[in-house]
Amino acid sequence: MKTGLNMIATFLRYSRTVSLAAAVLAVSGFGSAAMAQSVAAMVNGEAITNFDIEQRIKLTKLTSQKAVSRQEALEELINDKLKVKEAKRYGLDMSSSDVDGAYGNMASRMRMNPEQLSKTLEGHGIRPETLKSRIKADMTWGNLVRGRFQSNLLVPEKDLAGVEPSGAKEAESFEYLVRPIVLIVPRGSPSSTIEARRKEAELLRSRIQSCDEAQSLFRSMRDAAIRDQLTKTSADLPPALRELLDKTPIGRLTPPEVTKQGVEMVALCSRKPTKADTPAKREAREKIYNQKYEAKSKSYLEEVRKGAMIEMRNK
Repeated sequence: MKTGLNMIATFLRYSRTVSLAAAVLAVSGFGSAAMAQSVAAMVNGEAITNFDIEQRIKLTKLTSQKAVSRQEALEELINDKLKVKEAKRYGLDMSSSDVDGAYGNMASRMRMNPEQLSKTLEGHGIRPETLKSRIKADMTWGNLVRGRFQSNLLVPEKDLAGVEPSGAKEAESFEYLVRPIVLIVPRGSPSSTIEARRKEAELLRSRIQSCDEAQSLFRSMRDAAIRDQLTKTSADLPPALRELLDKTPIGRLTPPEVTKQGVEMVALCSRKPTKADTPAKREAREKIYNQKYEAKSKSYLEEVRKGAMIEMRNK
C-alpha cells in the first residue's frame, strides 16, 4: 500500500513539471455531501466548501504523509480554481476522457485498475473526484505555463558548462540501435517451463552473430517475437541497461531475462558516439528546467491571484 501511495504522490509532482497529458474533473455521483456543506470561499464566483477542504487535507495526508492545516488546504484549492480558470482563458479545457485516461494510467502504474484505485481512495474517506480535480489543476496549469513561456524555460548549453569533465569516460554518450526479443511464456506456467525457455534463449543467444540473423530466426519461431528497431541514447537508458549494452558486442544479444511476457533479450544492432546529452547532462538539464518552471509558475500564479475575486466565508 505504501508503494502505491508514493506512486500517487510521484505522479502529482511529475504532472506539474513534465507530463503533457491532461485531466478534468468528472462527477461520478459519489453523493451530494459537498453541496450540503457550507461555503468556505468564493473564487471568481466558484464555491469552495468545507467538505472540499476536508477532502484535500485527507488526500495530502494519504499521498505525502504530511499533515496540512485547514488554511493551507484552502489556499491550495483556491490556487487550483485559479489555474483552471486561467487555462480556460487560453482555450485549455480538458475532456472527461482525458482525465479518465490519466486516472487509469496512474492506476496501471500502481498495478491496479481504475475501480481498484477508487476503492482504495474511498477506503480512506476520499472521493475519486478529489484526486481527479487535483490532477486537472496540475496538468492544465503545466500545459499553460509550458505553452506560454516555452522560450523562457529553455536550458542553453552554457548553463550546462562544467557539468562533467571533458573527455571523462562517464561523459561519453552513445546512440544504440536495438531490437527487443521475447520468447513467450504463458502466464501461470510452472517454473520448469520458464527455465526450459531460459535455457533455449541462452542457446539461441550463442548462435546469433548479427541483427539480420536474429530477425530471420525469431520471425520464423513459434511463441517468439522480435520487435521493430528502436533508437536510444545513453541518457534514455537506466544505468544497468546502459552498462549491459556497452559490454555487448555489436550483432549479439544481451543475457536472457525473465519478465511477465516470458524470456526477453535485446539484439544490439549498432552503437555509435553521439553529441546528444549524456546521462549527467540530461539530469542537469532537467533540474535547471524544473527550477525555471517552478519560478515561472510561482510568479505567474501570483499575477493571476492579484486579478482574481477571492472572498473568504465562514470557517
